[in-house]
Amino acid sequence: MKRGRVGRVREGCIVFAGRVRERLGRTAGVSKADMGDRLSVCNLLKKKAVSGWRFFGGESIMIRNYFRAAWRSLLYNKGMATLNIAGLGIGMTAAVLIFLWVDNEWSFDRYQPAADRTYSMITRVPAKNLEWEGAAMLLADAVKKEVPGVEKITRMRMDVYPVFNVQGAVQYEKRCAYVDPNWFTIFSYSFIAGDAAALTGDPYSLVLSVSAAKKYFGNRGAVGQTIRVDSLLYTVRGVVADAPANSSFQYDAYLPIAGLVANPQWRQNGEYWGNTDYRTFVRLAPGMRLAAAEKNISAVLQRYSHDDDHSQFIRLENLASIHFDNSPSGFEHGNRQVVLLFSLLGLVILVVACINYVNLTTAKASLRSKEVSIRKIVGAGRRQLFLQFVAESLLVSLFAAVAAIALVRLVLPAFGSLTGKDFSQAFASAALWEVLGTTLAAAFVLNSIYPALLLSSFKPLNIFRGITILRVKDSYLRKGLVVVQFCVSLLLMTGTVVIYRQLKFVQQTNPGYDREQVLIVRLPRQVEPDGQQGEGASRIAVMKQQLLSQSGIVNVSLVSQPVVQIGSANTGADWQGRDTTVTKMVGQLSADADLPATLHLQLAEGRWFRSGDKADEQNYILNETAVRELPIRQPAIGAYFQMHGRPGKIVGVVKDFHFKSLHEKTGPLVIFNNPEWGQYFLIRTRPRGASTTVAAIQAAWKKTFSGQPLEYSFMDEQFNDLYRGDAMASTLVFVFAVMAVFISTLGLFGLAAFAAERRTREIGIRKILGATTASIGGLLSREFVLLVGLAVAIATPLAWWTMSGWLQNFAYRVGLSWWMFVLPAALALGLALVITGWQAVRVAWKNPVRSLRVD
Repeated sequence: MKRGRVGRVREGCIVFAGRVRERLGRTAGVSKADMGDRLSVCNLLKKKAVSGWRFFGGESIMIRNYFRAAWRSLLYNKGMATLNIAGLGIGMTAAVLIFLWVDNEWSFDRYQPAADRTYSMITRVPAKNLEWEGAAMLLADAVKKEVPGVEKITRMRMDVYPVFNVQGAVQYEKRCAYVDPNWFTIFSYSFIAGDAAALTGDPYSLVLSVSAAKKYFGNRGAVGQTIRVDSLLYTVRGVVADAPANSSFQYDAYLPIAGLVANPQWRQNGEYWGNTDYRTFVRLAPGMRLAAAEKNISAVLQRYSHDDDHSQFIRLENLASIHFDNSPSGFEHGNRQVVLLFSLLGLVILVVACINYVNLTTAKASLRSKEVSIRKIVGAGRRQLFLQFVAESLLVSLFAAVAAIALVRLVLPAFGSLTGKDFSQAFASAALWEVLGTTLAAAFVLNSIYPALLLSSFKPLNIFRGITILRVKDSYLRKGLVVVQFCVSLLLMTGTVVIYRQLKFVQQTNPGYDREQVLIVRLPRQVEPDGQQGEGASRIAVMKQQLLSQSGIVNVSLVSQPVVQIGSANTGADWQGRDTTVTKMVGQLSADADLPATLHLQLAEGRWFRSGDKADEQNYILNETAVRELPIRQPAIGAYFQMHGRPGKIVGVVKDFHFKSLHEKTGPLVIFNNPEWGQYFLIRTRPRGASTTVAAIQAAWKKTFSGQPLEYSFMDEQFNDLYRGDAMASTLVFVFAVMAVFISTLGLFGLAAFAAERRTREIGIRKILGATTASIGGLLSREFVLLVGLAVAIATPLAWWTMSGWLQNFAYRVGLSWWMFVLPAALALGLALVITGWQAVRVAWKNPVRSLRVD
């Protein structure tokens, strides 16, 4: 019965083979007479085949087979596949976020038309070693007429902060720029309504962004609507799309410069050649040399400025470079060093994630020796094996990329909020997919090349000897990669500790004044109506008295700038014994008699200004650094001093306080008492009842400055804003350090599990011979702890060198203490002990008899 069944099966197979041979023969063109000759069919098929049966789609079949086999391999090794995909997915997420931010920083303004030929004018005074990001208002018209090779030129002024009044709702529009009518023909904007000629002809027209149009008019059409700007009516002539995240021009309202200079005060101020408040952009004609353009424009400036003592020159800065120019300009600035550092960080984290795949794949290489041997025996060549393992790497990378896309979509809003960038439309832009594609390609290359070469090139006998294609023990490579992973993790952890300590130091350092419980209130810009001089000053005095009458207010002081960051400076000071060959830049602050009581400033000698003393409006108070560095002859009190053409004497010396961030060393500061300079109230409130005090301030404001918006902030908030960039970098380093540590521990977990699996029988024998769980744990943990210890030894000096360099950015900084390096090292060693110890204990708890039965 059995023989009959076998015979029938055999006969059926012969018939089936004959039909297959016949069909293949017809396809190959074998004659019917030769169809029965198997050798003829096979020989002709071999000749007809091009690159493996390409005539009937053999290549596509082979590729499908590669991925089918790769999929089965992943299913067979689910644990390792999960570790690989999780680690690589998290690493790719970190890399994509970092590279997305880096791409945004590097691409600033490069999308603008003819960006390579568009430049910003920088006014230079070499004799004073000074530069201003701007130029005189009249220079643009003169250059347009007299300098050949200038294709287009346009101007901007963005420090005006007008008051917008829409149906009784008033507020300062800080994101406002006054521009020339040709602004929209030089720079790229997408008009939703109106066109690029919106500002032409009417000096009282304006263009809004989509966000501003919605803020002011809701869903109503904005074009044709009117807005009261200060005391004048402007008509909306156009609406443009919001500026992209990589644009320096982040403005919501654009108004003509012609409307600004229609005011006689603004015109008089603008026609002064020494006023460089107008940001001027020039587009050079193709072929125009930059040096020649700078020389010609400088010649025009010198011809009109009439500054015989200190000649002024123009330097042209390319549009793509202004984002990384850290001079005060009203634009958002980036830090080139930080961008380079994070570019390296993104690549390093991606490499750390790929190390897991390489480590785990090479560690299991010996276990796949049977599979590779069988494939070779049945005829698989090196190329086929290489492509097979490349397919596995690609499949893992694709799954990791899918996981990364999901994670990026989840965390992108929080990442945008942290970095201050708008990435809400990132998935609709090509930039994110370019970054993601580049990251995937990099991960695939890093993952595939070495493991595929290793697995496809070994000989079965060499596997048992532990030798790879590179003729070194593959375990050495794995150990080296583990050391690299933990070196990176330790560097990031140490950096997090040091940056945190520095920011803590900044927050706790006494700046020389008391910033707690102090409100900063911006006064409205006063335009003297009908020539009634002094009206603005009297209203300010009335407001101050009303504030002082409130029970929740302790002191009020009128100043020209918030003391937190004094940007105003002057080089025109004069004093007895001054070296006329040396130009000194000194900070300047106008303050009244109440500033010491408001901020708790301390005098080193002399006195402060007296309230109501008109003579004191000619006198000066210097800080200790000014007395020392100018230098002022002793005794300083009573010495002659002059600034702004007002001669007087020094009546006091105030103890140094930080009027800039701790990135900069405290410089010379001159304080004078000129009420005309007053722009801010500093209001010290009592510790409790802040909400009641703010309500009282609002009530007093309505009485005194009716129709003007009230803008206030807390001094400690402005102080913290000085270090917003450092705080962002600290948070990002911390987040990515956690990711790197997590990825490293995943890899260590996989290697420890594999090591424990390979030594299952050994552990069983040791248990039978009386070994304890603790001794087995020590046996398996020793190797990995030594590797982490080696990483500590390598990473510690690198971390010290790196963080010492970073701390040099601060004039006032913490010292590097031993515990800043010991803490991350202890954490890394603890993680290694916990992970490897757990794997050892898990294996040690198994029944040793069952362990000996493991195949």
